Amino acid sequence: MRTIVHLSDLHFGRVDEALLAPLRRCVEGLRPHVVVASGDLTQRARSAQFKAAKAWLDTLPQPQIIVPGNHDIPLYNVAARFLTPLVKYRRHVTPNLAPEHVDDEIAVLGLNTARSLTFKDGRVNEEQIARLRRRFAALPARLTRVVVTHHPFDLPEHHDEDDLVDRAPMAMTAFSQCGVDLLLAGHLHSSHAGNSAQRHKIAGYAALVVQAGTATSTRKRGEENSFNAIHVEHDRITVDRYSWREEEARFHPGRSETFVRTGEVWLPERPPEAVTANNP
Repeated sequence: MRTIVHLSDLHFGRVDEALLAPLRRCVEGLRPHVVVASGDLTQRARSAQFKAAKAWLDTLPQPQIIVPGNHDIPLYNVAARFLTPLVKYRRHVTPNLAPEHVDDEIAVLGLNTARSLTFKDGRVNEEQIARLRRRFAALPARLTRVVVTHHPFDLPEHHDEDDLVDRAPMAMTAFSQCGVDLLLAGHLHSSHAGNSAQRHKIAGYAALVVQAGTATSTRKRGEENSFNAIHVEHDRITVDRYSWREEEARFHPGRSETFVRTGEVWLPERPPEAVTANNP
């Protein structure tokens, strides 16, 4: 089994500083095999914000898969937005816009969906998907395959369709052919887990789609700060949501959902329930 800690939407520049140390302790206690940060590390893509985000991420366990979000592209500096949109991200965080972690059980590949031409929307292109195809084709079939983006390929109910990444149907067709099992994203500041079957009707295929809320931002949009701990086995994935409890000054385990694979379709194993284990 592999444990993935899934953080998103840190938004350094608008973080609740009181959450940083408890979140670090909680993540350390989970002993993850990989830490994922699915974009929006900063609020306004400023050098000081990137430096602060990277310094904090460096206190967490390694390895890490980090991808940028739309907030990691300058908003008001028009020249930088269109000519050098991710130069500060690449300078201060990582030059790699297609990071990956591969071991004996999982393959986690990052995909950049942040674009200059849109203020908040995301997009993937054919070149990125072709690269993903080639990489997955070179890996053993037994590995559980995970793709990390900032913008989602599917949405929970009642969310704006504009939040869906552009060219999602093209990407999902490729994911089905590559056997992608798990899609991790952020952007919505909302926690959710479900499969892709309702939106993307691909015969014999339904990926598990997991959204993370904002881990540290003050822009909570009606949901407590949270992150996911995802426990991956070959035919079973459990998603545990950890939420901030201000009265206890810690992140506490709450909603837990388990999904099982039949063929290439991921389905819920049982109704959601509360995690009873103590928070590390």
